[in-house]
Amino acid sequence: MESKAIRRIGVLTSGGDAPGMNAVIRAVVRTASANNISVLGVRRGYSGLINGDIIEMAARSVDGIIRKGGTMLYTARCPEMMTEEGLQKAADTCKYLGIDGLICCGGDGTFRGAQALSRKGVPCIGVPGTIDNDIVCSDYTIGFDTACNTAVECIDRLRDTMQSHERCSVVEVMGRRAGHLALNVGCAVGATATLLPEREIDFETDVIEKMRMGRIKGRNHHIVIVAEGYGSAQSVADRIHESTGVDTRVTILGHIQRGGSPTSQDRIMATRMGYAAVRALMDGKTNRVIVLEDHRITDLDIEEGLSRKKDLNQDLFEAQQAVAI
Repeated sequence: MESKAIRRIGVLTSGGDAPGMNAVIRAVVRTASANNISVLGVRRGYSGLINGDIIEMAARSVDGIIRKGGTMLYTARCPEMMTEEGLQKAADTCKYLGIDGLICCGGDGTFRGAQALSRKGVPCIGVPGTIDNDIVCSDYTIGFDTACNTAVECIDRLRDTMQSHERCSVVEVMGRRAGHLALNVGCAVGATATLLPEREIDFETDVIEKMRMGRIKGRNHHIVIVAEGYGSAQSVADRIHESTGVDTRVTILGHIQRGGSPTSQDRIMATRMGYAAVRALMDGKTNRVIVLEDHRITDLDIEEGLSRKKDLNQDLFEAQQAVAI
């Protein structure tokens, strides 16, 4: 059966913001404009779709946003989308405005909303945007590289003062359910130990003894990275101080990791994925998520994508453990 011609599409960002979301919006608008497709920007995620918070967008309306963090369309979490009434309102808005397809940038919750709308007859394509890099079906998510670089820059600054005072710094980075960010940051800053929700450790062997051996070999300061999903950074610091007597301070980087101008990698990946999302709609696809798989941009069925499992990079984990002495 011949695909319906795409005349008008919508684009939204949902869930937690990530650097590079603006670059996705730009790529979607520019790609659509190049193919004579009009674009409606849905503000505040699915909440904006339910409430009709929608603006018209054109190629010039996205000038300069590729370098900006956050999202010009704003973002919000929308519990109402989990109800049949809210879902139907969102689908009715698309029908009323003649939206032939919707591109949704965000994480797992965003994709579940897109999946539900697809079942209501609204063609939807998901684009992975989250700093945690925890979208199981994609090797990379937009915002991850920028968040890593932001955390590394902050910790490099912390190291200067930790070294001056011969202290231990326990730094909590984001990652409630996944330790990808913490693992990469820990490797990049040369952390003494990195604590992750996916890996059980022997605290005495993997943290305390490493600190002791480091001191014996001449190290007078330590950095310990804790993924927020592992547990309390303060509890880790208290345990270190109790066992070693070392002056230990806690720093929680928090939402600073979400902000800032996106790196070149995030800008490029966002552009490629935004372009691929529009092309997928033009090809008549729905209920798909754009992913990076084996260094290629492709798309998968959302249900299949959500059912996959994603573990930490074991090679990186082993390398980081080996050099943290």
